[in-house]
This record gives sequence, structure tokens and C-alpha cells, in this order.
Amino acid sequence: MNQQKIALLTDSCADIPAHLIKRYDIYVVPLKLIFSDGEFSDNVDITPDEVYRRLKTELPKTTLPSGEAVENAFIRIRDAGYTKVLAINFSSGLSGTHNLVRVIGENTPGLEVAAFDTLSGSLGTGMTVLQAARWIEEGWSWHALTRALPRLMADTHVFFCVDTLEYLQKGGRIGKIAAVAGTLLQIKPIISFAPDGELVSVSKVRGRKFAMEKMVQMATALVPRGARFNLAVAHGDSPGELKEIRSMAQRALPDHENFMEGEIDCTLGVYVGPHLLGIGVQLLADELFVEL
Repeated sequence: MNQQKIALLTDSCADIPAHLIKRYDIYVVPLKLIFSDGEFSDNVDITPDEVYRRLKTELPKTTLPSGEAVENAFIRIRDAGYTKVLAINFSSGLSGTHNLVRVIGENTPGLEVAAFDTLSGSLGTGMTVLQAARWIEEGWSWHALTRALPRLMADTHVFFCVDTLEYLQKGGRIGKIAAVAGTLLQIKPIISFAPDGELVSVSKVRGRKFAMEKMVQMATALVPRGARFNLAVAHGDSPGELKEIRSMAQRALPDHENFMEGEIDCTLGVYVGPHLLGIGVQLLADELFVEL
């Protein structure tokens, strides 16, 4: 029970399925996409499918949520009777969203706001928000939540396979990823988040099937025997292959406590282009479950 009136705020790059947003009453502020014919709010008035279709002819700009949208979200939270907010947002290594939310939250009267930079995105952010939601539902104190979240985020790991680095290069989000030669050889880069929240290449594999297998192997290697953990998979414009990686992940890691299946949002879709697949694991260390 949420007796302490603690709300959760995140952004559209968390890729949390709509039914879970509704179930846990999660507030989501959308990032913006700017095409030649106007500005759109991520997953509000434009869908990932439409973005992939448009990418064939135009690469849009992406930008932070509007300050007004963030302010309105905090006002809605306060008007709903909440007094505290855990704001858990997209990596500061790729976006200024976390800082915008933090500053506006600190200046919203009537709310105590703790802002967390996940230094991750998509599955990494989404799994963290959902685990916080479960802890709130279980009655964790504000003190315990704010102490546990940094460890939880540090123990959250995601891997993505992209078809090409073309979109990351065009969008200026290439980060620490070295260029991959070998399009004709079907070399597929596997990407993760560096400690500073920028993107980094962690492996290069020939072919999509091997890339899926490699990502599952890398995720499995991070889970010690007997550990408690959450598992997640995601896709961008690849629903058929999502079934494959879901099956592979659940077969390799059958003892997960919670499972999330996401679709990459419009903003990340612009960064990485179509045909993305991802997997995430989140360790639930025993010390997280001790009242701090």
C-alpha cells in the first residue's frame, strides 16, 4: 500500500508498457521530436511505427520534454494528493531530461522530490521504475527507497543490438562506439551504457542470430547462481525477432522474479534506427531488502 503518498515520475524513454504505467500510476513526461512538418510528443501524438516510416526520408531532431510539461506533471502529482516523488529518468549522458526534471522538482512547492539519473535508457530505466513501484506497493519507507535506488541502478545492465550505426552517427549519439566496418559482412554491434551514461560498444558479432545469442550470454554471465533478479527484453520494429530473443532469454534465465517486455520509444528509435533488439537484467541484492 502506498500510504506515504510517494509518486513515480519518469520519461518516455523508459519504454514501460501502458498497462503497467496505469497499474502503478506512473507519471510520464514525453520527449519531443521535431520533423519538417511540426513538433511531436513521443508516444503521445506520434508512434514508433510512424517514426520508422518517416526515417526513410527524414531524420528528425529530438529534444527534451518541455518545461511546461514537466511542471504540469508535478502539479498533477501534487493535486492527486502525493507529497513525495521519485523521479527516475533517462541517462544524462544522452539527454538533459534528468537535470530538467530535477531542477523543476526542487522548485515545486509542496513536494519532496528525489531525482535519479539512471545513466541508462529504455529497459534500464523502465526496470528501475517498475522495481521502485513494487517497493512502494510493499510499503517501503522513503528513506529505504532513496537509499536502495542507487545500488539497484548500478546493478542494472542492458545490451542492445542495432542493424547499423548510421543513425547514431547522424544523430550525434555515437558516444564511445567505434565505427564498425563490414556492412556487407553483416557485422552487428552490441551496445551498452558506459559508467558515465554514454553509449559504448561491448561486442561485434556477425549476423542477427549470433548477436541475439551473444546478448543473452552476456546477460546470463552477470547473474550469479542463486541471485534474485529481474529480466527484460525489447524490440524496435522487430516484433517477430522479439519472440525469439524472449524465448532465448527465458530459457537461459528461467528464475527471474519479474519480466518486462518493451517497445523502443520514438526518441530512441530516431537514435538507433529500425530493427533493434535488447535484453536487460537487474540484480536484486539481498541488502536492498533490509530496511535502511
